[in-house]
This record gives sequence, C-alpha cells and structure tokens, in this order.
Amino acid sequence: MQAQEIKQQLRLLIQEASVIDPDLAKRLEEINRWVKDIKPGSLTAKKFVILFLQQMLQDAEVWLRLKSLPSSEEQQSALTVLNPTLKYWYGYLFPKWLSENDPKFYIWRRKLMAGEFYQDDAKLINYIANNIKNCGGTIVQRYIADLSMATDIIVSSRQQRPLCIQLTSVSEELSQEKFDEWENTLIFWAIDRGLFLSYNPGTTDFVNQIVSILLSNSDNLSIGSYFKFNL
Repeated sequence: MQAQEIKQQLRLLIQEASVIDPDLAKRLEEINRWVKDIKPGSLTAKKFVILFLQQMLQDAEVWLRLKSLPSSEEQQSALTVLNPTLKYWYGYLFPKWLSENDPKFYIWRRKLMAGEFYQDDAKLINYIANNIKNCGGTIVQRYIADLSMATDIIVSSRQQRPLCIQLTSVSEELSQEKFDEWENTLIFWAIDRGLFLSYNPGTTDFVNQIVSILLSNSDNLSIGSYFKFNL
C-alpha cells in the first residue's frame, strides 16, 4: 500500500469509524493530522511510519468488522475463532489503547517521523517469533504494543495464555531502571502479567533458550507477576 492510498484509506476509515466507534475515529483523526501535510514521496521514504500506518489500518479494519456485528454476543463469538494472542490484542489491548489516554503516543509518533526509531532487534525478534510458531505457539507484534506498552512481542503457548514480553540485551547491572519503567508501563495499561528477559547475544544457542523461556512462562507465570529473567 503506497502513501497516497494509505491517506485515502485513512480518510475512509475515519468516516466509517465516526458512526461505529468514536474512540477509533478519534485515534485515526490524530494520525491523519500527523501525516496529512506530508507529501506522498516524503512519507514513502519514512519506512517505519509507513509500516505503522499499514498496521494501524489493518487493525482498524478488523476492529470495525467486529464492532459492526449486531450484538456483543456475536462480537465475542467472532473473537473466539482467533488465536489466543490475536484474541488478546483485539479483545483487550487494542480497544484499551483506543479508549485510554496514551502518554507516549505523541512522543513516539514524533520519533518515527524524525527517523529516530531504528528497531535494531527486528531480525532477532522475527527469528524468535518464527521459532515460537514452529513450536506451536502464537505471537502478536505491534508498534503500539512495542512503543506504548513496552511489549516487544505477545506470546501464547499450549495453555493459550497470552504473555507480554520485553527483550533487552542491556546487562543485568544496567537493566534495573529499564525493568522498573517496563513494570510501571504494564501496570498503567492493566496488563496482568509480563516477562522482562535480559539476554546475552554472545551466549551459545541463546535464541532457542529465549524461545523455551517465553513458552514456559506463557503457560506458567501467575497473574499479577512481572518477572525479570536474566539469561
């Protein structure tokens, strides 16, 4: 989807959302104001802005289809056919983000537009995500979850219990401040459990170890736990 098409689709979704879900319409209006004066060529050159916009439009379309169902029972029924992590995203986190004030949204929008977001760990997270899928788990990755909710990836394993994960290669000695900020962010969004995993990329077979830890904690970490694990 090219920049001009994204802008057009954004305007159409705002119109539709204004009738179906005012919270979504408000968010889309914010995003529209953010990009409307950027020329298509300049917008296309901003890789992560485009990726976020594409992701946002897809989520908005899914959300509108759900909200268009005639009853709450049918909406819940539609959610049950999704895998556990998608159900958690559309059934809880995404609508919560739409309805709540997001104190980080303005900050990371500015960074995306200024080219100050690099996602250096993207290849690693994609590799981890693929391994999780190969092990029978499910995952969700969203820029909203990453940048507003301190969640690199949402993981679910055999027990179908989604778990919000933050990965960092910062050393244990330096990670406490980052952990405290992460924990406060999860509490702010009423995320009921999470795993903060600090890893050493120089460790042999560290990716498979990460996958094993994520899947195990998805099944077993108790409600109300914000667990720090040093690999």
